[in-house]
Amino acid sequence: MAEVVQVWAGAYDCDVLVIGGGIVGLSTAYAITRAAPGTRVTVLEKEPGPARHQTGRNSGVIHSGIYYRPGSLKARYAVRGAAEMVKFCAEYGIAHAVTGKLIVATERDELPRLHALVQRGRENGIPVRELGPAQIAEFEPEVRGLAAIHVGTTGVCDFTAVARELARASGAEIRYGARVVRVDRRADRGVAVLTAAGEVVRGRVLVNCAGLHCDEVARLTGDEPGVRIVPFRGEYYELARPELVRGLVYPVPDPAFPFLGVHLTRGVDGGVHIGPNAVPALAREGYGWGVVRPRELAGTLAWPGSWAIARRHWRYGAGELRRSVSKGAFLKAVRGLLPGVDAGDLVPAPAGVRAQAVLRDGTLVDDFLIRQGARAVHVLNAPSPAATASLPVGREIGHRALDLLGAG
Repeated sequence: MAEVVQVWAGAYDCDVLVIGGGIVGLSTAYAITRAAPGTRVTVLEKEPGPARHQTGRNSGVIHSGIYYRPGSLKARYAVRGAAEMVKFCAEYGIAHAVTGKLIVATERDELPRLHALVQRGRENGIPVRELGPAQIAEFEPEVRGLAAIHVGTTGVCDFTAVARELARASGAEIRYGARVVRVDRRADRGVAVLTAAGEVVRGRVLVNCAGLHCDEVARLTGDEPGVRIVPFRGEYYELARPELVRGLVYPVPDPAFPFLGVHLTRGVDGGVHIGPNAVPALAREGYGWGVVRPRELAGTLAWPGSWAIARRHWRYGAGELRRSVSKGAFLKAVRGLLPGVDAGDLVPAPAGVRAQAVLRDGTLVDDFLIRQGARAVHVLNAPSPAATASLPVGREIGHRALDLLGAG
């Protein structure tokens, strides 16, 4: 750590040092500079531009908050964040649309779960309309189901454009190509970070929004996160006949998993994405089966929680793996909602990787997880709907960072 220690005699480069230039890190920078004008914020992002991972590799949905347990951070942040995201996009001229969506039951055993979602939506303050088969066809003529609910506040936007605007509007210094390799924290001095390029950046408070690498950054800081990021890849297809789908169509989710299943999403560009599934990735940025990083894979396999997940959910995982390696199996899942689709309609599209925090006992962390250490705030789980909720989440993280700054 000598490279870092030697520079403590110098001045601070910033007040708050944010690691991670995804939408959560940039929202945090934006929130801090608005809440406390004059606060110097620096964002370090290892990629050459913002939003290169989870933010820029999802289906672009502004979630309503209907799925989430009432009172949870996800429920509170999503409902508030959806309205704020639409307003932000309108204010800054970012492509977006409030389309509404259908959640469709295709099997009788899904009907109780669908009805439970109606109640949950109402508890979360979300307007929900129940539909029968004929009414489903009014919204989506090509979709078939036994029953559905229509959620009017769901929309779509370009989250990468949102991240770029947050970076610009925050006034923060954004350093791209700055991969953090070491952190030296001193309770009486703040933090000094060394990048792979040999630069040292000194700040009074550190905010860890490193997404797929957040647990590693926490350990670099000297804080034990208590969780391990286990990466799950979500694979997508694009629909060659986008006219088959007018808006957003979702299956009824399995309450045992924090994944929403294969769904149909018409984006702001008019294209329709189908997916994702959820399969283990062999690297934290493992966007295909051919991307294997032995050190990262070994870390995943060494975590007891990974094996607990495998034992507990192997049947579910086997189905996801089957859809990953077999286009026919994926097609069968899609036909449950959209029977007129055929194999030629599915065109491979870029995948995404979800940073899923897993406890030692195999519990999948299902809500936002934000922890504090000395002069540090760590965002250790930012699940869907993190992009939707990024503005209120950024305010929460920013408030914590400013509290630490004031206390220091």
